Order: sequence, then structure tokens, then C-alpha cells
Amino acid sequence: MTKKLGRLLRPNMAPYFIALFIFAAITALLRQYVLAGVEFALWLLFMATYLVMRAVRKKQLNAFLENAVREQSGIQDQRPPFAMVAVRLADGGIVHANNRFATLTGFNDVLKERNIADILPGFDTQWLIAGKTEYPYDVKLQDHRYRIYGTPIQTGDPTGDQLAVLYLTDLTELYLVRDEYVRSRPVVSIILIDNYEELTKNLTESAMSILNARINDAITQWTENYHGLFRRLERNRYLFLFEKKDLKRAVEDKFSVLEDVHAITSPSGLAASISFGLGVDGETFEENYQFAALAIEMALSRGGDQAVVKDRLNFNFYGGRNKEAEQRSKVRSRVTANSLMELIDQSSRVLIMGHRNADLDAIGAALGIFCMCRKKKREAYIVMDTQNNMAPDFVEEIRKVPEYTNAFITGQEALVLSDNRTTLVVVDTNRPDQVEHRHLLEAVPRICVVDHHRRAADYINPVVVNLHEPYASSASELVTELLQYAVEMEDVLPIEAKALMAGLFLDTKSFHVRTGERTFEAATFLRQLGADTVAVKMLLQNDFQDTLEKFNIIKTAKLYRNEIAIAALTEKTSRILASQAADELLDICGITASFVVYPDGENVYISARSIGSANVQVILEPLGGGGNTATAGAQISGCTVKQVLDDLVASIDKFYEE
Repeated sequence: MTKKLGRLLRPNMAPYFIALFIFAAITALLRQYVLAGVEFALWLLFMATYLVMRAVRKKQLNAFLENAVREQSGIQDQRPPFAMVAVRLADGGIVHANNRFATLTGFNDVLKERNIADILPGFDTQWLIAGKTEYPYDVKLQDHRYRIYGTPIQTGDPTGDQLAVLYLTDLTELYLVRDEYVRSRPVVSIILIDNYEELTKNLTESAMSILNARINDAITQWTENYHGLFRRLERNRYLFLFEKKDLKRAVEDKFSVLEDVHAITSPSGLAASISFGLGVDGETFEENYQFAALAIEMALSRGGDQAVVKDRLNFNFYGGRNKEAEQRSKVRSRVTANSLMELIDQSSRVLIMGHRNADLDAIGAALGIFCMCRKKKREAYIVMDTQNNMAPDFVEEIRKVPEYTNAFITGQEALVLSDNRTTLVVVDTNRPDQVEHRHLLEAVPRICVVDHHRRAADYINPVVVNLHEPYASSASELVTELLQYAVEMEDVLPIEAKALMAGLFLDTKSFHVRTGERTFEAATFLRQLGADTVAVKMLLQNDFQDTLEKFNIIKTAKLYRNEIAIAALTEKTSRILASQAADELLDICGITASFVVYPDGENVYISARSIGSANVQVILEPLGGGGNTATAGAQISGCTVKQVLDDLVASIDKFYEE
């Protein structure tokens, strides 16, 4: 069969017939009419002969193609119902096509040779060369959608071109059913009133009913646009089921109900706030509900007032642009303290670890946990690089205290010490890629997290005890609250109180930002323990040269959008100076947000601060950063300062445009 096919293939005859016709015309112009007549007669004879032979070859090619498809598909004794075409693998040139293909595509097998890419734009034959039998994409023709299958065939001529037979299968109805199936997949949504307890505090029954009715009406009016199933589960919790085809509309609408609910206030003037947790792409309703529960937990851990969509792979965030309203409970701190102390008591040893390049907040929180371990008489170690941190002099001061002489170890040493009863307490971060030693995190079976940053999509999971409060000023504040319920005042060493107070000072910018009632309560407790604020202030001092360098950073800042200061450095600086420069920029009248971009080896770092409406955590999140509304940072690899600066400006623009 392949040898016969090789004999059927002929080169394009169009140039020969055109040349014969031109010679006959020139002969006629030279008045050699007899010779011209003979040439025209020969031209007509050759043309007729070619067309007859071409028709025969076409019929034979059709028969071959149909037989080839019947052999592949198992169809017998009937003409295959496919549009078929034979092409050269090397360049995609069309050798032949059957009538169904011609009718479908408008291809006319005339003297001019065509390429398959001319008929099907973007089509190529690389998938056939790679040994595949199915084109990876759908093809749309005349409002129909086709799947293309094919197989290479040999012509019988070793030196000739290799061919392939392609055939198009109309799967329009199947695709329509599939698309409708995808569009109608269920979305399970949990809606939660974030601050319900605060809204209804000290309200009468009638006032509470009026407030509930207003919130219910706002949510109900929004859900009616999506023709789903809406039910109230509890006084502050709702369930909403709708189809996936409407999810895109809700995203484009930016979940406008978030802003609608903000307009509702309690008699005391507190604005209502809600969060969405949406689960999609689960195999069952149960799995979608589990996704939604994870999403609502993520929304609350990021400060609430936002929608979080959880599918099988990722979290997607919408909203969350406003500053968090404090929603903390001392009951939770007490319960967490008891749980953590019980876990410590059951452990063979406790390892305490913060983020890389630890700052005073991470150090203070680590010392607080170390104090709790000492109370339970459990062996404890702090995993930290004692050289590469933001307070090396203070770490050396701590190591001079007898209780901390051998407290600091490396990640490798911690791996050797760990066993199946070891507990790891992570402080001041919730992201696995930011911890001091990632392998230790993966090796220890029992993990606890104490953190105040807004949760990222790649958070540490699973955890045994989790005290994650994005409303807190610092990890030191959270640990100080735990100490109040876990130990006696005399159990806390002066150096531990000093370290915790330093963490509070650092993250609140000397109690200027992100402070609440609980922040000052923690500071009061530490002051009672002997923490000296003057000594803490001296920890935050810079030497003369560093001060000059800090102000050189400030001098490079440029004003953007009339209220944002951006300093982009071309030379390396320290993280301490960059963060201090970002803080200092906020002291300038009219500046509500600041960003310092600087290189360090192969990485580019961003230190960001805000005292206005700009949520720096949301701005830096697309760049891989994290933090909270007022303080955030990012580390980007493989980019120049110019590229990072462009991405930062684009993210700022996106934040304000939304």
C-alpha cells in the first residue's frame, strides 16, 4: 500500500502548463499560427490528460485514506465519517484531502499547494513527530469544535517526505456538555460576620434585632443576584451555595457586599465587617465545604473583611484592604498558654525557632517561650544564627546570662537533638520558607506557631498549638500574654523582660503604630518585671556612621502619588538601616506609606511601612512578600533593583485602582 501511495504523489504541474501556454502565446504573436495552433492543441491535450490522471489519483488517494482510517479505527464496510487530510510532516504542506475536509474548511485542491497552517491557523505537526496521536488543543471551525487525531505513514520511498494522515472528529456536543458541567459545578461559601460580638456588645434585644436585620438584608440582596441557596446557620454564620459560572461575576464585582456591610454600624459607631470562605473544584460537596472552612479560617487569620477562594491547589484573596479591627480574646490566650505548657511538659525537649535574620521581636518571643520551658524544667534550645541576625550585640549579652550560656544552637545541631517527642515552637513567622532552618521544620513531628503577621497562602501546616493573631502588635506581645497565665512573675529573668519589651518597641515603633489596649497591658506587665525602657531604647540606637547612611537612604527617596515615598538603592545596605529609613520617611508631612528597595547579593529586598490607607501587606503579596497592614517586607530572587521597582510600582497602582 505504501509503495502505491508513493507512485500517486506527483510534483506540482502548474508551472509547466503556464510555461506551455506562454510559449504558445508568444508563437501566435510572432504570427507563426500553424505552430501556435499545434502548441495550443498539445497544451489542451496535456491539460486534459493531467486532469483525468489527477482525478484517478484523487480517487485512489481517497480510497487509501479511507482504508487507513478504517484500519486504525476498526470501521468496516462503510466510508469513515471523518474529514481527512494528508500532510507532509516536514513542513505541513497538504498533499491531499477528502471531500468532507474540503466542505468543512473551504479547502480547494487546485493547482496551488496549500499549507495546513493556512487552513487551521496556529496548527503544527510537532506532536506527530513527538510520537503522539492526538493534537493537544481543540480546533474551532464554523461554530463547531473538533479534536484532531493523526498517525504518520510511509510513502515507500526512503528518500521521500514522510506523510501523516489527520482526521477531524466533531465533538461539539460533548464539549458543550463538558463546559456546562464545569460552569454548573457547585461553589460552597461560608459567610461570617467578623466582629459580631463587638457589634452586639451591651445592646438591647430590640437593637440587636434591628442590627441583625440590616446585616441580613445586605447579604441577602447580594446573594439574590446569583440565584443560589442561602441559609443562616448561626447568628453570625451563613451558608451560600451557587454555581461556578457566577463566581467570575462575583470576583469582577469585587464582592461588593463587603463594602455594603461596612455602611452598617452599631449604635456605638462600630462598622460591621464580614468575610467569605469559598470552596471550589472539590470532587464532592463535602470536600468543597472543607475547602470553604479552610478559606474562612485563612480570611480570619489575615484580619477578616475579605473573600478567600480555595480550590484544590491554591488560595486566592479578594479584599482585605482595610486595617484590621482588634478582635482578640484573653480567653484564647489563657487556653493557648495552658495547652502549650501541657505540650511542653509532654516533650523530651523543646526547640524554639524564628525567621531568618532574626530581629528583636523574634528574639524576645523566643526568650519568652524559653522561660516557659524552664518553668516546666524541660530542656530547651533556641535555633538561631548568632552572627547573621539584626541584634548580634544583644545576643552576646543574652549568652552571658548563665541560663542562656548554651541555649543558642544551629539548625544542624537541632536536627541531631530532635526525636519523635521533640516539640518545635515557631515564633514571629507563619511561612515555612522564612524560618531559620526549613529542614528542621520538616523533621520535627509536633509544631506550634506564635505569630502576628497576616497569614500567607503557604503557611505552616499542620500545627498542634496555633496562636495566630494578626491584630496583635508583635509576637513579643503574644508571648507576654502567655507568660501572664503560664508562669509566676519571679520566674521571668530581667534579660527576658528586656528582650520582650525590645520586641514591643521595635514592632510598634516605640508605641506609635499598631498599638491597642492589650499592647499597653503587656508593656505594663513587662515594666513590673523590671524591663528598663531606657536600656531598650539604647538597644535601638545606631552609631554615627549608620545614622549618616540612614539619612543618605532617605535622600534618595522619590515621591509617588503625592503620598508614597520610594527609595531605590543601587548598593547594599543592612536590613536594620533599611527598615529604620522606611520608618523615618513616615515622619515627613504628607507621607502615608514608604518603601525602601535595596540589593543584597543575589536578592533584592523591600522594607515597607504605612500609617495611612495603603495596606503594604496586600501591595507586597504579589511580589512574594508578607507582613501586616502597617509593616511588611519582601525578598525577591533573580531580579534587578530596576525590575523589582517596576513590579512594585505596578502593584501600588493596582492596589489604588481597585
